[in-house]
Amino acid sequence: MSKFKKVLAGALAGVMAVGALAGCSDSGNKTSTSPSTTTSTSDETKTDTAKGFYDDVDTKDVKSIYFLNFKPESADKYKAIADKYKEETGIEVRIETAASGEYEKKLTSEMAKTDPPTIFQINGPVGYQNWKEYCADVSGSKLYDLVADKSLAVKDGDGVYGIPYVVEGYGIIYNNAIMTKYFATEGAKAASMDEINSFAKLKEVVEDMTAKKEELGIDGVFGSTSLKTGDDWRWQTHLMDLPLYYEFGADGNAIVNCFDAKELEFKYAENYQNIFDLYTNNSVTEKNLLGGKTVSDSMAEFADEKCAMIQNGSWAWGDIEKGGKVKAEDVKYLPIYTGAEGEEKQGLCIGTENYFAINSEVDEATQKASMDFLVWLFTSDYGKKAVVDDLGFVTPFTSFGENEKPSNPLAVELLAWSDKAASGDVKSVDWAFLGIPSEKWKSDFGAALLEYVQGQKDWTKVVDDAKTSWATERAAS
Repeated sequence: MSKFKKVLAGALAGVMAVGALAGCSDSGNKTSTSPSTTTSTSDETKTDTAKGFYDDVDTKDVKSIYFLNFKPESADKYKAIADKYKEETGIEVRIETAASGEYEKKLTSEMAKTDPPTIFQINGPVGYQNWKEYCADVSGSKLYDLVADKSLAVKDGDGVYGIPYVVEGYGIIYNNAIMTKYFATEGAKAASMDEINSFAKLKEVVEDMTAKKEELGIDGVFGSTSLKTGDDWRWQTHLMDLPLYYEFGADGNAIVNCFDAKELEFKYAENYQNIFDLYTNNSVTEKNLLGGKTVSDSMAEFADEKCAMIQNGSWAWGDIEKGGKVKAEDVKYLPIYTGAEGEEKQGLCIGTENYFAINSEVDEATQKASMDFLVWLFTSDYGKKAVVDDLGFVTPFTSFGENEKPSNPLAVELLAWSDKAASGDVKSVDWAFLGIPSEKWKSDFGAALLEYVQGQKDWTKVVDDAKTSWATERAAS
């Protein structure tokens, strides 16, 4: 097993354990229920009840399938892939893409139509349990056979209802050219990025860079903290992962423990405030304007070299590349430091919330045709090249060889940090945020963060409201 596969298995074990708990079932009950804890099966287990994926299902009358895409940054790439697939097979792949932060709303709307998505996405243990009656059992599919570690799939009993298709990581992306320029300034607080391995040192460097921003040719150290509704997921979900990980991960089961937690103590609220304040106090944009800022705005700032750092994930290279200013070799990652004990050995936040599901409500031939498209995407020469070069995915499938890895510099960085974790130099941060009790909790927390930066709510109230909302939302789910 390669170093990357080892760290992948370790980093995602908790994710998939919860995925197994929260997987879609055939019950037809759309009400959220407490998941069973005895649902996963061995790698060799197969069922003979997986509809739609048998070799004898005839798809010759299928003219089109419908993929509801979760990733706005990949919309154009998928359309090109769909055009190629139609050219080769004659089958039209209709691609619709939900706006940032609007996937569940879009999915609800589309599923109610007479021509619903035939391929859609489920992500994590909370919020997507409602889609269990729409998830086909794909345990008999070739795509599931290609998953290197079968424990990564979303399972319920002997059935498989979600297939992971990309592994991702996020942290603080930085422009190494700007950082190198800073290190050469008089009185620089560090000589290289190797010295920045804690919040204390990061804060010292960032504040010095802010004082020297004219000399460095930037408008701020960090891109805008996008707090517009629907664009605040980097803070109410991804940044929130750090305090959740440190509160619930002591025994190595951060995701499961977070999912089970009836209450949030928010022990690391001060750590969250540390890094959030650092972002907003050293930003391209004044605090009172952050409510109108989007993720696209902030990524454009980074791409245009108006800032040196931005929190985002391995999916963000397309936005950076569009700007044309930042060289690929200068795009690097730094872990998100918050002042937690032992963070000198902290790595990136690595995991997945991306699982393909096939709509069990469409006819068997359309189910099979939908799965055939996914198999083509991850096994054909054209498809694999598109996945690596255009989509920039790090995938869990055995169909990809050692030389078929993304050139996307953020994916390259992800692999490098994964190797560091595999060798024991750092420890990757699990995606504990998959255990957040509801989308409403995230939305409420995001709104509270905006009130905080605008001076309308003090931090103690933000923390208290987050704790109260957690208990309420967990009880409701």
